[in-house]
Amino acid sequence: MNAKEIAAMIDHTLLKPEATKEQIQELCREAKEHDFASVCVNPYWVKEAAAQLAGSQVAVCTVVGFPLGATTSEVKAFETKNAIQNGATEIDMVMNVGALKSGDVETVKRDIQAVVEAANGVLVKVILETGLLTDEEIVTACEQAKAAGAHFVKTSTGFGKGGATVEAIRLMRQTVGPDLGVKASGGVRDQETAMQMIQAGANRIGASASVAIVTGGKGTGAY
Repeated sequence: MNAKEIAAMIDHTLLKPEATKEQIQELCREAKEHDFASVCVNPYWVKEAAAQLAGSQVAVCTVVGFPLGATTSEVKAFETKNAIQNGATEIDMVMNVGALKSGDVETVKRDIQAVVEAANGVLVKVILETGLLTDEEIVTACEQAKAAGAHFVKTSTGFGKGGATVEAIRLMRQTVGPDLGVKASGGVRDQETAMQMIQAGANRIGASASVAIVTGGKGTGAY
């Protein structure tokens, strides 16, 4: 797999709370230059990213219920609709981690369904925060995401405990099968790590070190 093929799988990400307008604009410029799959930004920056990327093939991804996943389903649904109105074309939502760990899988499923319904066909990725979960909980979360109609499962917010691991990606891919996407995010900072995630079953990479990944360097940062 060459650098261009890897680039086409990357969500070029900037979710730091202190991110400035100029940094968002630079993110978009880099995404267009390297043909990344999307930029992933906080909801406030969706309009700016959509304006910067107008006419390009780069998608605008934003986060919902971020980073804890502990807002109500109604709030997540509103966030989703608002983001799409502002120009988002992909939604990365944080699952209700506490509900899952409480054994309330029906709430987990309904929470995801609320976002999927609000997205009305727009691609939805479900962030599991795998660093907080057992293998059994990862499997359950993947099953609920699939049952709820999500399009992807994703490892991490980049703000929680741990990040993407090859083991988690492999387990997620085994659970969802070929029909859903699997996104590795959190700590993927170089091309070697990205390739390990892809070989384990990821077909999307969330990274802030995207340019370093495709140019063979090594980036910094949590995401």
